[in-house]
Amino acid sequence: MSFFGFGQSAEIEIYLDGQESRKTAEVKTEDGKKERLLLYYDGETVSGKVNISLKKPGSKLEHQGIKIEFIGQIEMFYDRGNHHEFISLVKELARPGDMIAHTSYPFEFSCVEKPFEVYTGANVRLRYYLKVTIIRRLADIVKELDIAVHTLSSYPEMNNSIKMEVGIEDCLHIEFEYNKSKYHLKDVIVGKIYFLLVRIKIKHMEIAIIKKETTGTGPNTFTENETIAKYEIMDGAPVRGESIPIRVFLAGYELTPTMRDINKKFSVRYFLNLVLMDTEDRRYFKQQEITLWRKGDKVRKPNLQSPAILAGTQTLENTAPQEDDQEKTEPAQKEDFLRAPNSQSNDKLNASDPFDQRISSPTESPPESQIQNMTREAGDGQNDPENTE
Repeated sequence: MSFFGFGQSAEIEIYLDGQESRKTAEVKTEDGKKERLLLYYDGETVSGKVNISLKKPGSKLEHQGIKIEFIGQIEMFYDRGNHHEFISLVKELARPGDMIAHTSYPFEFSCVEKPFEVYTGANVRLRYYLKVTIIRRLADIVKELDIAVHTLSSYPEMNNSIKMEVGIEDCLHIEFEYNKSKYHLKDVIVGKIYFLLVRIKIKHMEIAIIKKETTGTGPNTFTENETIAKYEIMDGAPVRGESIPIRVFLAGYELTPTMRDINKKFSVRYFLNLVLMDTEDRRYFKQQEITLWRKGDKVRKPNLQSPAILAGTQTLENTAPQEDDQEKTEPAQKEDFLRAPNSQSNDKLNASDPFDQRISSPTESPPESQIQNMTREAGDGQNDPENTE
């Protein structure tokens, strides 16, 4: 509203070229709602026109210049005063002067580098937007328009399966196997769990997909865990030699690609969490990290005039080199379990069971390798008897 001649005397509209036919993507807002934004990829040109209309026909708008900016920005919700811009491009649309009629200004940001995917999480937001500013002496007139950006990855050359033996010393040994370590967002996780030694009374077993968002550095690091999905994969007591199949469809969940150290500000990682519960409601879990990546719907022809667009399709080997080094030397891992604190079974366990001396499994590991520890979940079994180990 204009008061004594002050206030916004013009309206700004940003029109993007081809917006009627361009794909859109659903993006979560800060308040948890969703909005559909026009979708762009790394290296694509962002162009269109800015339409400025005067609210009062025949009036005059004095300004000190008109500009449009393309901004890529990371916002920390706990530090809203500081916005971290990793892209900032500016185009001047008009020099200082007077506007006496509706005016349209074309703009083009050619072959714009967009290295990261849009993301809204619990503590951080990464966004791309166009910002038009009419510079005035008292108060600028500003209009913003957000766009969505997806990062596509090529199919990973190295995608070994995950095999590991876990359990509790002298009580439980299981071997789990997942068919891959890297999954695209519409993929299916296929695996199995093989029971090698069962001496505790297991009530049920479940598998969960957990998203772990880490922001900040050093003492100012914040970690937020979110359970994306949870499945019960077994109900009842298993016996030695039993095999439990796993099949988890990812397409129905709100997942993003794995993000590692984005602009040294935040990371988003995903884990498969295997949880067992015994008859005394004590829970044991083991987490295994997986890598998620976005697969394009179709192969896009590279723009030969733009070397930047060739970088738009990332390789997973470049985004996670440390994983490949591990995969090359990872047959089936074995890790030795110590009995979890405050965890006791009523079963009388024989310390020298012949089965403990040699474990036969579908994927036998070298005898010198160790079995990995399964963690007792904090807060369970509070009425357990005193630990006598």
